Amino acid sequence: MESFFASLLSVCLAEIGDKTQLLTLFLVARLNQKYAIMAGIVFSTAINHLLSAWLGNFFNQWIDPQLMNLITGIALIAVGLWILIPDKDDESSKLLSYGAFITTLILFFLAEIGDKTQIATVLLAAKYHSILMVSLGSVLGVLLANIPVIYLGEKILKNLPVKTIRIAACVVFCVIGAWTVISQMI
Repeated sequence: MESFFASLLSVCLAEIGDKTQLLTLFLVARLNQKYAIMAGIVFSTAINHLLSAWLGNFFNQWIDPQLMNLITGIALIAVGLWILIPDKDDESSKLLSYGAFITTLILFFLAEIGDKTQIATVLLAAKYHSILMVSLGSVLGVLLANIPVIYLGEKILKNLPVKTIRIAACVVFCVIGAWTVISQMI
C-alpha cells in the first residue's frame, strides 16, 4: 500500500498547475461535456501510466538494483525540482472536431508523454516494484487533481496557492528521492 499512497500523493501534488490540468480546463470550456472529458482522462491516463509503470518495473529488473535505486533517487529529486518550473498551455485544439471523449483521450495521452507525472510513475514503479499499485495510485492522483477542474474549473485554479502546492510537491519528490539514495548507502 505504500507504493499506492506514495504514487497517489506524489502525482496528485505534481499535477496541480500542470499542463494537463490546464488542458482539462481548456477542454471543459470548449466542449462542456464533463462525463466524456472525465472518461477520456481516465482511459488515457490509465493506458499511459500502466505503460509507464511497466517500463519502470522493466528497468528495475534489468539494471543492477543498487544502481537502479541510485538513478531512481536522483531522478526523483530532479522531478521534484522540475515541478517548480511552471508549465505552459501549448496544446493544440485541432482535434476538437472528434468529440469530447476522443479529443480528451488523444490530447491528454499526448500531454502526458514526457510529463512530470509520467516520469514520476516510471520512477515510482522502479522504486516500489509494483506496476498495479503505482498505476492505480498515479491514475487516481491525476483524477483527484483534474476532476475538481472539470466541475469547478477556473474558480478553483484562481483560488489555489499553486506556488505553495508546487513547493510541497517538490518537497515530497525530493524526500522520496533522498530517502531512496540514502537507503542505498546505509
